[in-house]
Amino acid sequence: MKTTISFTFLFFISLNNISIAQNEVSTSELYSKIDTYLEAGTKNGFAGAIAVIKNGEVVINKGYGFANRNTQSLNNPNTIFDIGSNTKQFTATAILKLVELGKIQLTDSLSTFFKNVPEDKKLITIHQLLSHSSGLVDAIGKDFTKVSKKDFLQQLFETQLLFKPGEKYSYSNTGYSILGIIIESVSNQSYEAFLNEYLFTPAGMQQTGYLLPKWNSEQIALSYNRGILEDESPVFKYQKENSITWHLKANGGINASQNNMLLWYNALKTNAILSKESIKKLATSHINFTNGKYEYGYGYGWTVRILENNLKRLTHNGSNGAYSHSLIWFPEKDIFISYATNANSSQVEYLAYEIAKMILYKQYNPEPIKNNFYAYAVDYIRKNSSDMAKELLRLLQEKYPNDFTNSRSLNSTGNILLMLNENSQWAVALFKKNIELYPNDGNLWDSLGDGYKANNQIEDAIKSYRKAIEFGYEDSQEKLNELTKN
Repeated sequence: MKTTISFTFLFFISLNNISIAQNEVSTSELYSKIDTYLEAGTKNGFAGAIAVIKNGEVVINKGYGFANRNTQSLNNPNTIFDIGSNTKQFTATAILKLVELGKIQLTDSLSTFFKNVPEDKKLITIHQLLSHSSGLVDAIGKDFTKVSKKDFLQQLFETQLLFKPGEKYSYSNTGYSILGIIIESVSNQSYEAFLNEYLFTPAGMQQTGYLLPKWNSEQIALSYNRGILEDESPVFKYQKENSITWHLKANGGINASQNNMLLWYNALKTNAILSKESIKKLATSHINFTNGKYEYGYGYGWTVRILENNLKRLTHNGSNGAYSHSLIWFPEKDIFISYATNANSSQVEYLAYEIAKMILYKQYNPEPIKNNFYAYAVDYIRKNSSDMAKELLRLLQEKYPNDFTNSRSLNSTGNILLMLNENSQWAVALFKKNIELYPNDGNLWDSLGDGYKANNQIEDAIKSYRKAIEFGYEDSQEKLNELTKN
């Protein structure tokens, strides 16, 4: 039952080819336009918060939808969201702070800080780690899998480089984790303690971090993956473990409120935590890459793109599947957008870019926010019997054609039903329909086996697992052994 229920950590969206003419929406119009758009979206499951600054003025800073459906508490500017990979911006800033303090140089290599670094990785520099040009792999484990600092480094150093360091761009969470380890080693403080002393406290950010903030638990948003699967905030997971694993620390997982992100922007803009020279390094492209037909660059914790009329746009996104967070900054225009959602899906993950278009282009009107594929399907399933599976498939293909480019959507929908522990008959019906479309996919036969097992149809489950193995899906073997051991 392999299924994908998370979204990419970094994704880049263009502002299309609309001319940036002298027709930007006035500040007085923006609040109403943005608010109307997002408020309408709550009827289709949108939940989150938006904060926009333009010309030094807060245009809008407001929450939408539920932070906690159980208590009916609403999102607001003080709600705490997981900001995902936007953590990298804090890591990059902390490294430049160490440079300013004379503790390190951007040209320092791994061999400066670590013993027994393999030959192929000895010359990887801090600059290359910051700019994702080190050649290190993206990840070596899951976010919450426990691993010691020593074991993390050993496992990472044993991996094969993707390319010669400095040769090109490849996004690497592990590279930023190493930067976190360097911060701890050089400062003799924990990663979070250093950020708190040199970044967050000077900026006035008391509700940003992992474990150190005195969190207001009533302001911490629960997560609703695809608007369906409820889970607790990672803040509570950190507190239970009293630690953050090196698979996550320094590359992701920091939590913050929208009000604190506005303080962060002000601290960057006013050079309260870094000099102008260091801010320039953060915001300058150090390596270029192409995403689709557009050219991008990566600074230090920011993605850089030069739009028409030579307008610089700085962005970064973070997502763990359930939460998503976006930052967009147009330095020359003093426009800053911070966007968060605790009910992430493909329909709402990149709404910040829609907001940016609304700010820059007076004539731009986004398509209304619609319910996502999975929420629509689950809502239909809860109202209808499983003999309507064919009709649901027709409706989904009609309303969400872009979600039917492969087998993933139906498979994930069935697996979501099993996670919710409801409607196993529907799960079986969806898995069967999917196999009709993709009959030679062993993973889908494995999912059907899981559906049958949940429905207590053991003989059918055994047949499905055997079929999965026949089509090369070896993960079914253990499940088959468990059902046939007697």
